[in-house]
Amino acid sequence: MTDHQLVTIDDHRAVRIDRRRGVALGDAVQLCLVVPDEFRQVQNAYPILFQRTAARDGFQAVALFGFAPGENLYLEGERWEAPYLPLAMATRPFLIGPPPPGGEVPQLHLDAASPRVLASGQAGYAEASPLFDGEGAPSSYLAAVLEGLGRLDRGYRAAPDFFGALERHDLLEPVSIRFDDAEGNARQVVDFHGIHEERFAALDGEALGALHRDGHLLPITMALASLANIAPLIARLQRRGADA
Repeated sequence: MTDHQLVTIDDHRAVRIDRRRGVALGDAVQLCLVVPDEFRQVQNAYPILFQRTAARDGFQAVALFGFAPGENLYLEGERWEAPYLPLAMATRPFLIGPPPPGGEVPQLHLDAASPRVLASGQAGYAEASPLFDGEGAPSSYLAAVLEGLGRLDRGYRAAPDFFGALERHDLLEPVSIRFDDAEGNARQVVDFHGIHEERFAALDGEALGALHRDGHLLPITMALASLANIAPLIARLQRRGADA
């Protein structure tokens, strides 16, 4: 259940956010949305794959954390074992809400039902991050969240052009990940897409030039490079299974 609230200083002056990592704080997720603008950072640690949107009317990019719902292999207790936290995870439990009536600027909302949201007197409150400073200005933490949400929003709005280019050049192909778990059981993960490397390599100079001009060439190469993280992710699963 969620409880989305418009963030105001009057209603949220005393609210603090628990920024630790852990299953109880909602980090046991298999994947999260990523946008092409952050592919350079994401590819350093996570496989970048593509899946159809819930409406089946397009594609979205995701960073893969595990091979089953609720499985996050980068999460070890309260440690997130990767050098970069995707924007969609780093900005939780905040989200961008619609502009006010007659306005154009999106508003900041908070999922007040998140276990990260703490009120005065709750365990961990003293160590948690406030939204506002003593003068009522946004805290440095909230400023960073706003910057991350802005980047995420701009990337989300730009993503249809990126996926349009991929489909125009027929660069998306279904991906099937096959491996053995720690017990030697065969596993298979489907319902994802990836970049078709051979078709990409066969593009002529004109097509590559157009992709570069439109800012799509870098995220394509970053998505391809990110697939090298699948084998280490499988190794994480096997080590965890062996230690269980």
